[in-house]
Amino acid sequence: MTAASALAPPTPIAKPHGTRAAWIMLASGWSANQFSALLGPYHSELGLTASAVTGLFAVYVVGLIPALLIAGPLADRHGRRPVALAALGLNVLSTLMLMAGAVWGTALLLPGRFLTGISAGALLAAGSAWIKELSHSPRLSGLYVSAGFATGGLAAALIAQWAPEPMVTAYVPHVVLGVAAGLLALTAPETGRRRTKAPTPDVELNAEPASATRDLDAEARSRFRRKVLPVAPWVFVAPTIGFVTLPGAIHAGLLFSGVATAVVPGVGLLTARRAVATPVPGLLTTAVGAAAAATAAASGSRVLAMAAAAVLGAGYGLSLAHGLTRTATLAPPHQLARWTAKFWTAAYLGMFTPYVLTLLGDAAPTWELLAAVAVLALVVAVVTRLRAAGARVAEVSRA
Repeated sequence: MTAASALAPPTPIAKPHGTRAAWIMLASGWSANQFSALLGPYHSELGLTASAVTGLFAVYVVGLIPALLIAGPLADRHGRRPVALAALGLNVLSTLMLMAGAVWGTALLLPGRFLTGISAGALLAAGSAWIKELSHSPRLSGLYVSAGFATGGLAAALIAQWAPEPMVTAYVPHVVLGVAAGLLALTAPETGRRRTKAPTPDVELNAEPASATRDLDAEARSRFRRKVLPVAPWVFVAPTIGFVTLPGAIHAGLLFSGVATAVVPGVGLLTARRAVATPVPGLLTTAVGAAAAATAAASGSRVLAMAAAAVLGAGYGLSLAHGLTRTATLAPPHQLARWTAKFWTAAYLGMFTPYVLTLLGDAAPTWELLAAVAVLALVVAVVTRLRAAGARVAEVSRA
């Protein structure tokens, strides 16, 4: 990226614009989870195997990750607004393809789900940076994504339970939401000023400040790689266990699945409102939730399963709040979109969890696998805590 084409640091914008643009993130979350609520019907009514269904769920991430990595730099270079709005258009198109898949053949489900991932990835990269700069809140985009996760899954399940042509009509609300969100976002401005020429080279007088800036950027990048990216996948390990793995483990019906897809991100939405300084609270909460999920899977208790889903949702919200806040704090303003994209990329790796658990299902029962996840989350939390304590001791020693 050349300096001439980069976006300058954002100009402060009135906060209401951030709320208007944030609806595109709700549409993104809705598009991801409306499919999750229909995993059961795809298996029972369309005859897809369990591995095929979880594979369709996971292919969303296959499209999402490269889109995140590409859209972040594009948004830094060409502007957040055009990239985000184009991604929203693709998001609506992907839902239309899923609707067509129920009518004209399941062959359209794979490309439709893949396109959902591509569009959601671009929305997360460009939209998160755009909304953060519009609202000055690093967590606002995450809150709206969580709201979309919660409402999208529940709405799709309720419609599929009682409406005619459920595999088609369940997707209609997202099409309406996507169009409405796009019209609302059109009223929000771009947040960067495009530079028309390269900045003048540093003269000797400015060499020291430039060097200091590079040192600060290098330190921030190192902290991001060491403290944010390694724990980011746990953001989505928790919710996908709650609304994908757990309903199948207790052989729950469509309505339970829909409620679970609302409870998990709904609780996450509440907990994500809090600023979280370290990833440890999210990891510990996820460990407790996974342990409860293992117990529910072993006993078949729906009450315990719903309680586990709520705890897993809390783990999701705490982990998401920490990741977004820490990323926004560390990222240089002109690289916010690409750093945000890297965080979301690492976070969405956790969405492969249900597929991995399905593949391991022949080797061990689900409850044992969930117990292993709980132990792993606990170990990561302890290691993270010990590393943080060691870093503080080292800083005191240097002082």
